[in-house]
This record gives sequence, structure tokens and C-alpha cells, in this order.
Amino acid sequence: MNTQFLNTFVVVAEHGSMAAAARRLNITPATVAQQIHTLEREMGTALIARCGRTVNVTEAGARILERSRSLLSAVADLHTVANDDVTAGELKLGAGTNALTGMMPDILARMVARFPGINVYIKRSTSVKMYPLVEAGELDAAIVMQGPFPISKRMGWQPLREEPLVLLVPAIMEGRDPHELLKTEPLIRYDRNHWGGHQADRYLRTVGIRPRERFELNALSAIAVMVDRGLGISLVPDWIRPWPEGLHLSKLALPHPCEPNRVGVIWSRATIRIRLVDAFIDEAKKVIH
Repeated sequence: MNTQFLNTFVVVAEHGSMAAAARRLNITPATVAQQIHTLEREMGTALIARCGRTVNVTEAGARILERSRSLLSAVADLHTVANDDVTAGELKLGAGTNALTGMMPDILARMVARFPGINVYIKRSTSVKMYPLVEAGELDAAIVMQGPFPISKRMGWQPLREEPLVLLVPAIMEGRDPHELLKTEPLIRYDRNHWGGHQADRYLRTVGIRPRERFELNALSAIAVMVDRGLGISLVPDWIRPWPEGLHLSKLALPHPCEPNRVGVIWSRATIRIRLVDAFIDEAKKVIH
């Protein structure tokens, strides 16, 4: 079986169209279709169901999709194992939106300068979802918020920065009492399904404030824009910039003490790319400090 054709199948399944897969693989849509057809012939069953310009995996395709990903990952590791080369193979990283637009570009710039031949796959996800992915070995490492539980012995943890809760307000409210604002102004909630949003909710309960809620969403940059537009105030972690440009905001410190959010790197102790992971952590610490 040609693993290149198997990779084409995975890319088609992930992108949902032959054209998108062709752009991702830098080949023609006709070549994509031919490779899928050859793979289906070898498998003896249809893997992709075509519907106009989009495609869906068939029941048979769904059954082999995860095993295909695992097989392709194992094949990518073979060069690393054979050559014991720190820059060989694919480093699989995870990060949330804030890390991707904040610290990750600077970390990767340092990594590329140090290892010009490095190949990195990055998955955007939430901290909650990335812990099990790292533990299962699907990611080598991830930038996450520290969870409210002990981590598995199969993973390591390196703290990078602390992000205290702050009250984000329009600049004209600078110097006002945070608790008074929380009692009187509309609140734009940070999604309580995220650990940072859950922490903000816990703070409000601790100080006995029932805010006048207006919106709830999980995008901190969007929250910052809404606050700038006068739609409300928000209780959020003091996340690493960049913020959207042109905003006139103030951050008010909270009068009641609370535990900060802690951001760091988790990694799989079983990864064969541990030297690259160590280098990633080293560069992350330099960027943050």
C-alpha cells in the first residue's frame, strides 16, 4: 500500500473536498481523485462519498481514518528512529488561539533559526482537549492552561507565565472601583466552559456579586473589541498580547485575592522527539522571560 495515497485520503477526509486537499498537498484535483480511486481499489471498498464539490467519508472510511493517522505518524517517526536525528520527523504541537497569536510565532521563529530543517504540525484546540491528546501521544507537547487536577505521570509540566484575573473596561473607566463596576455595568462573560471563564465565575461567587450578564463567548480578542465598543466590561485572564489594534482599554486589578491562571507546556514523556520538545520548552522560556 502506498502511504502517500493513504495520506491523501486523510487530507481529503479532514478538508471535506478534493479541491481543498489538492491545494494542501500541492497536486491537482485529478491526481487526488486518482490516488483515492487506487486506494479504494486496494481496500476493496469505497472510502469517500462524493456529493457535488464536497465529500464525506463512508462508513468504511470512518473505520480506518484514525488508524490511518496513527500509521502515517508511525511512518514519519521511522526516520527519527533510524537516524537518531534531533531535527528529523514531525514535531506535533498543540496551542490555543491566544498562544497561537501571542507567544507561539516568536517561539517557532527561534526554533526555525536553531533547527532550519524542522517540520512542525500545530493543532489549535482548547486546554481541556489537549491534555488527553498529549497523554495519548497524539501531540508531543502543547501550550495550555494548568488544569484543576494532577497531571498524568506520563506527562511533564513546565510553567511559563501567570495570568491574574483583571477587569477589562473602556479606557474612560480607568480608576473606577472594580466591584462597583461589576455590580452596575453589563458583563461580557468569558465562556465558563474554559478554565479561565470558570475561574472568573468562581471569583464572582466568592465576592458575592451577581453581574448583569449581556454576552458569553470564548474569544478573548473579540471580548476586548466588544469592551472597546462600550458593550460591557469583562473579567478575564491578563493574557499575552497582541490584542487587536486601535483599542482604548484599561485593566483594573481586583481588590480580592484569587489564584492566577498558569500557562505552561505539557509534554509526553514517551515521545521519541524529546530533544526537540526540550528545545521547544527552552525557547518558550526565553520568549516569555
